[in-house]
Amino acid sequence: MTSVTVPPPPAPYLPRRGERYRLVAPNAPTAPRIVRDFVATVLRVAGHPRLVDDARLCVSEVVSNVYRHTDSAQVRVEVTVNRRQVTVYVTDDDPVRLPARTRGAETGADTGATEGGRGLLLVEGLAARWGTTAYGVRSPLSKTVWFTLSASGG
Repeated sequence: MTSVTVPPPPAPYLPRRGERYRLVAPNAPTAPRIVRDFVATVLRVAGHPRLVDDARLCVSEVVSNVYRHTDSAQVRVEVTVNRRQVTVYVTDDDPVRLPARTRGAETGADTGATEGGRGLLLVEGLAARWGTTAYGVRSPLSKTVWFTLSASGG
């Protein structure tokens, strides 16, 4: 009999005040579109239509990275919305490679990887804050890439 241990939900590393919406999707080629539409719907209904386009771009990049660079079976998304900001958390079960923008991505230099790090430059340019967190003390079990968009534009 095989036993599968599911890691606990990530501990909060940013204030999570506001309404929370969650989606779990298979890590498949359709995941970026499904998650993008989910996030757009949440933001429109929550009264943040001006953040929809930026959120769609950012979440598309992050979820596409999960699909391209991990063996995670699922991608878990949480959107926390309040009147001042929106934070999107994208979690997968492959913590080996934490994403980071590459120096070559800034200059357009060849870093040996197609589009390597450029998506994160986009996230960095649009988000008020972004980052990554790995979960698990000695042997990480999962990671989250998160970004915050400010309703005030800053």
